[in-house]
Amino acid sequence: MNGQQRSAIKPGLQVAIVLKHDQATGKTTTGIVKDILTKSPNHPHGIKVRLVSGEVGRVKQILGPTNA
Repeated sequence: MNGQQRSAIKPGLQVAIVLKHDQATGKTTTGIVKDILTKSPNHPHGIKVRLVSGEVGRVKQILGPTNA
């Protein structure tokens, strides 16, 4: 599932994001959503989120709920 729809992303979901400095390479970072930063209902490059780790990036893929 891609991360372009804000309604599909909730705090606690495990997602793959692209950090700002990784946009050129497309390298993804996996983590748990803490905050949703994009206000619009959708975004063509992915919804911007803050992970529990503090990293901020755009969601490229929703991996699913956490098992914690």
